Amino acid sequence: MRKDLAKRVSALIHIRIIIVTILLGSFYIFIGYENLSHPAVFSYFIASLYLLTIFYALILPRLRKLTQFIIFAYAQIVIDVTAETVLLYLTQGIESMFSFLFPLSILSAGIVLSRRACYVFATLSSICYGLLLDLQFYNIILTPSSVTFTEKDFFYNIFAHIVAFYLIAFLSGYLSDKLEKATESLQERDTVLSDLKVFSEYIIESMPSGVFTTDLNGRIITFNSSAQDITKLGHKDVIGKKPDDVFPFLVKLQGPFKRIEGEMQLNGKTSLIGMRLTTLRDSAGESIGQLGVFQDLTELKAMEAEVKRKERWAFIGELSASIAHELRNPLASLKASVEMLRENKVSKEHADQLMNIALSEMNRLNGIITDFLLYAKPQELNKKMFDLHQSLRDVITLLKSKEANRADIEISTKLDGSAFITGDAKQMRQVFWNLGLNAVDAVNDGGSVEIYTEKKNNTVEVIFEDTGYGISTADVDRIFYPFFTTKEKGTGLGLAIARKIIEEHSGKILVESGGKETRTTFKVILPANNA
Repeated sequence: MRKDLAKRVSALIHIRIIIVTILLGSFYIFIGYENLSHPAVFSYFIASLYLLTIFYALILPRLRKLTQFIIFAYAQIVIDVTAETVLLYLTQGIESMFSFLFPLSILSAGIVLSRRACYVFATLSSICYGLLLDLQFYNIILTPSSVTFTEKDFFYNIFAHIVAFYLIAFLSGYLSDKLEKATESLQERDTVLSDLKVFSEYIIESMPSGVFTTDLNGRIITFNSSAQDITKLGHKDVIGKKPDDVFPFLVKLQGPFKRIEGEMQLNGKTSLIGMRLTTLRDSAGESIGQLGVFQDLTELKAMEAEVKRKERWAFIGELSASIAHELRNPLASLKASVEMLRENKVSKEHADQLMNIALSEMNRLNGIITDFLLYAKPQELNKKMFDLHQSLRDVITLLKSKEANRADIEISTKLDGSAFITGDAKQMRQVFWNLGLNAVDAVNDGGSVEIYTEKKNNTVEVIFEDTGYGISTADVDRIFYPFFTTKEKGTGLGLAIARKIIEEHSGKILVESGGKETRTTFKVILPANNA
């Protein structure tokens, strides 16, 4: 407020110099001082105005308080009104052409001070102007005049000027109020914007991630503290450069804006930087540059690698325990059978039975090892175009023949026409066989299994839905683990192998089950053309 008033008072001083120089100088040029009744006095008057202006200019820097500036402004305008009255007296009073200077003082009061000051100086101007004309009318002061004015002329002149003064005061005061309110509103908005700008800068500077912005020419214009800490580059080292000058891996960026990771040398060491670039927009949504947010991922990647290594070892340990458990049972049966045969104390019929048990357990061991090798080292894919529906029909035919003695189970299909995809037909039939066999095994008497496909967007879904005993909520997340099974004779590798094959075909397998005694649905989702 004080600074703003000081600027307006300073402007008033400068405007006064301009008005005095232009108006009084032009009066001298066009009319001439010799036509005045008191030319010497007029010269002294002009000189005094300049001296006053110099005096004002000397006092202004010494003012400190707001009240001092207000008093100083009031004093200047009071002296201006007085000077205007003297000027009218020197230029023939009622005939003077300088009566318009009173409204300028009223306007000055409205601009520099307030609405109230407009009415104060309108009143002062009215008093001074009316008093001067009254004194002239009654010949108390003598001003030579070439025209004779009547009483009505003096009265109307005074009335018209007073009305004009107050009308100007009203308009000037109104505009002054509006200007003041608008100024306050702008100052408030400016303060809010400044606070928001500072707040935004604080946020950006406090972010642990590196942040930089560029202009429309792709030159870096901001680079926060975290960015400087990560890159070990100062503000002066990067401002005005392009991002790929600071981050060399951005040269390989394909497309305008995306997530990218790259290496760069920091303090002689290779660090991994993860960065996301996006468009920087203004409030109107127009692009004004780019925004880059990046982090040093070196330690994070090292931690991830360590976690993965520990998870891998934990998985190996869990897998080893599962293998040992699966192998121990048939080995125990095989050992017991061989020991009893070695003692040769059993009948021939019992010996044949033990031999059958031994052979059965050997086959079981061979099956476990074969399935595990298939899971641990899957066969190389032989991708070709094949008819998905025909493969499913072949699997369904085998399922029906295997379950021929269970006429109470219904296997229905919805496989109209052909559905060609690219993949390893042999391995996909193995997946469908495992899923179909699980669905059939889960169904009780009178149940049903439904197998059908659906095409959605760019994928094909193969769906196996059964009305069996369902999967418990606790087991849903574990059914794809190796050696996890709920069957008495299962190895627990069927679903694990199936998921591995599906993932190698860029697909995924999902299971939906609400728990025991509910329908279970397996979905195999494959790309419509995963060549």
